[in-house]
Amino acid sequence: MNPEPGRLDATGRTTVTGHDVVDAHHHLWVRARTPQDWIDPDTMAAIDRDFEPADLPAAAHGVRATVVVQSASAWAESEELLATCASPEGRAARLAGAVVWADLTAPDLADRLAALRAGPGGEHLVGVRTMVQAEPDPDYLDRADVRRGIAAVGAAGFAFDLVLRDHQLAAAARLVAALPDVRFVLDHLGKPRLDAAAAPGTPRDVLVAWRADLAALAAHENVTAKLSGLVTEARWDAWTPADLRPAVDHALDVLGPDRLMVGSDWPVCLLASDYGRWLETLRVLLAGLTPTESAAVWAGTARRVYHLTDPADAPVAVPQTEESHP
Repeated sequence: MNPEPGRLDATGRTTVTGHDVVDAHHHLWVRARTPQDWIDPDTMAAIDRDFEPADLPAAAHGVRATVVVQSASAWAESEELLATCASPEGRAARLAGAVVWADLTAPDLADRLAALRAGPGGEHLVGVRTMVQAEPDPDYLDRADVRRGIAAVGAAGFAFDLVLRDHQLAAAARLVAALPDVRFVLDHLGKPRLDAAAAPGTPRDVLVAWRADLAALAAHENVTAKLSGLVTEARWDAWTPADLRPAVDHALDVLGPDRLMVGSDWPVCLLASDYGRWLETLRVLLAGLTPTESAAVWAGTARRVYHLTDPADAPVAVPQTEESHP
């Protein structure tokens, strides 16, 4: 019998072999080509190195397809991620799609996206993301030039990933209401403050505003979201699945399984969890779903929203060697 999603196999490794599972959010970087200036070498030593396709543990855990997501605001990285998806190394690592960076305010954005699609690995282009969370302008998502760019992304047939912080969710709701024809994907559930929510002596429910804002965003049918990045919003060295449950349960309530997808946020997750522990945590948090609902969250939503197919050369057998982490 094949193990269920997140079960431990005979080697003690969490595996999802035998089930259609898509890791809809991870990163790759080689810092000599795409510097990652946001990495603090003191507090983020676990990820202060390069991460290439051969390092990605998805295939070893039975994941059938992955989506690699930009981590640098650079056109060169966008081209490199697409080429990597099409490479033998990318296919072996199960890379099926890429969400890349693009300058939303570029007057020739449509032409640039067309050039990416026509270039090496262009068939793997599934979405665009910019670092909204780092924008100092509180009205950034309301700007006409930004909205024109996002509309161009949608018109080209791609999803737009929203990576933002909880206080930006209200602006995101205005954006998605204004652009109903664009497919939006909210990364990391909008980064709820799970660390503060779990802190001893917290005087009030710090998730109240996040819950209301996520519900308002979820009211728009052109929005899906990722169960990803939650361990690094919790206490890195002391989180438990129970700390994450309020966020996951609320997302299931307001979005439903057919508008949620799973993602590892690897290697960023290594700050608080290895890949296998995160899969096991997801299994625990999603254990109450029906088979149909599980199929949606573990793979179906990601395949539908990102128009994914499996990497052509992905191996079927799961290696039986132990996983290593930086």
